[in-house]
Amino acid sequence: MTDQPLFTDPPDTPDQMPQARAWVAVASAAHVRIGRAAGIMQVGHGKGPPLRRIKPGDRVAYYSPTVTLGGKDKCQAFTAIGTVLAGEPYQADMGNGFVPWRRDVAWDTAHEAPIAPLLGELSFSAGRSSWGAALRFGLLTVTPADMSLIAIAMGAIPVKA
Repeated sequence: MTDQPLFTDPPDTPDQMPQARAWVAVASAAHVRIGRAAGIMQVGHGKGPPLRRIKPGDRVAYYSPTVTLGGKDKCQAFTAIGTVLAGEPYQADMGNGFVPWRRDVAWDTAHEAPIAPLLGELSFSAGRSSWGAALRFGLLTVTPADMSLIAIAMGAIPVKA
């Protein structure tokens, strides 16, 4: 038997609370625009496990390598930024047997911003000629400084959730 309590009080000071994390998700600009309009995000063609790593309060920015899925029409820009809302990932039937996992997001008012001017400053790309390799899995945790750079480049104004 141990002396540890069965229950502990929730943290009451900011330094005791878990820190929100920052993420860059990858999707075509066309798909990101659909998600923004619906107030949701999806990653990895609707896979659930990556979304379970993301928690309410986390910040997420989308990077879009192309305008359309599988297209050769380069976009290479950050296309959305927002804050993950309360709740767990859930599935939605989009028809034809496609039932992807998604999370609700409060999308900031922001404009798309090309990645090229930020490549020398972002921690996952600075000094790397193959910076895109970091994004190949579709979801990347980034530093708070990276998220700040992205938000500034996008002129992000968070919306009240």
